[in-house]
Amino acid sequence: MFELETYSLVNILGLALGIIFGFIAQKNQFCFSGSIKDFLQIKSTKRAASVIMAMIVAVISTQIISNYFEIDLTQSAYFKKDINYFAIIVGGALFGAGMMIADGCSSRSIVKFAQGDSNALITLIFIAIFAYTTTKGVLFEIINPFINNPTLIEISKTIDNFQLNIYVVLAVLFVLLYTFTKKVKRVFSLYDGVIVGLLIGAAWFVTGYIGSESMEKEIQVQAISFVYPSAKTLELFTYYQVNEFSFGVCLVIGALVGTFVSTLFNKKYSFGCTANKTINKVKYNMIGGAMMGVGGIMAIGCTVGQGLSGLSTLVFSSFLAIISIFVSGYFTGKYLLKKDKLAMCFIFEWEDENKKKSKQIDFQI
Repeated sequence: MFELETYSLVNILGLALGIIFGFIAQKNQFCFSGSIKDFLQIKSTKRAASVIMAMIVAVISTQIISNYFEIDLTQSAYFKKDINYFAIIVGGALFGAGMMIADGCSSRSIVKFAQGDSNALITLIFIAIFAYTTTKGVLFEIINPFINNPTLIEISKTIDNFQLNIYVVLAVLFVLLYTFTKKVKRVFSLYDGVIVGLLIGAAWFVTGYIGSESMEKEIQVQAISFVYPSAKTLELFTYYQVNEFSFGVCLVIGALVGTFVSTLFNKKYSFGCTANKTINKVKYNMIGGAMMGVGGIMAIGCTVGQGLSGLSTLVFSSFLAIISIFVSGYFTGKYLLKKDKLAMCFIFEWEDENKKKSKQIDFQI
């Protein structure tokens, strides 16, 4: 009987997880930056509730799986020894601003491109290029001295990169979920958040448990993230003779495939849009993508990488990163809204609220 090497099996499972992520993210337009945009524009909390639900399920599933299968989460990048909180905060701020300027974070750009928004490809390319140059290219000489600054690292050591109490974290998240939903019946519509959260736990299982059996190659303990994997995907297709597929690259490819398949059944969102015709969309995609590429590396992850995967480990630096991303994204969004440059394509509102509202929002496609 044909048997796959563990490394290959992990990659195939990564592809499968990416396909599921892309499919569900396209179907319900799951998006962290979009949840901020919805609240700023129409005070809708529907997508924000989905994000919080994903966080809750990610934390619970990850902790259950890691404890039951004895997966050492401290081997992941989120538990970096010489952590620099200043780099985490600055990187998070860059990423948060960039995702609002480009109208979507890294995972959202993957979904938007695969569902028909060609401008999102520009964002993806710039995320990949700038993430790559920050880790191995010309920006490495500029960014690395700041990330690994001995003085900043020493100051950061005054607060250990500890794991927060799971009950405290869940209590805060459930309060937020209640605040965003208000009605119990609305919780049952947040199945996209449940599935995305379960995918985080599944990713830890694939790399941390199945991957630990790999004898041919070492597999890093990781979950779902899209900034550095986007850079590795670009590297693979650029230098294919000296590179190979990895779990992260397979996630990116899978998300593209899953999104495209979803558009065959869910054509409503199969195109892109801008807030108004005066916006130089390409310029915003380039700037936002570049900021996310650099910021994602500095913050050790994106809205999914830190906001879900990192947060699921309960490590302090991940909470610092996602808070930084949110604060920066929120105020950048407010500024763009004031300047009438915050994209508005579709209305994401609770079904019971949709029935009440008769006022139509003017948006252009």
